Amino acid sequence: VFHGRILARRLVGQETRYEVEVKAPYRHRFPLVSREYLWVPNTCGCPPLREGGEYLLMARRHVNHEHTLNRILLQDDGYARPWTPREARLVREAARSC
Repeated sequence: VFHGRILARRLVGQETRYEVEVKAPYRHRFPLVSREYLWVPNTCGCPPLREGGEYLLMARRHVNHEHTLNRILLQDDGYARPWTPREARLVREAARSC
């Protein structure tokens, strides 16, 4: 889970790749750098993430069987919600309760 700002969007094959500025990582099992690529396995732009928008994103690290592909994937069961100050408060409260 992290707070990110969408910098760019690009269609790559059957996927959409977003360049994301990581504003704040929250709960994460893998390290994040200041800029990451977030992959969505479709080209419809679902969820609709707009360039310049800030979101609370819950994605997972995807590594293929050959270990040649290592990326952040936002699947259908992932979470992408517009960022608000309320989101910051909820994330802080959730982190304290863990």
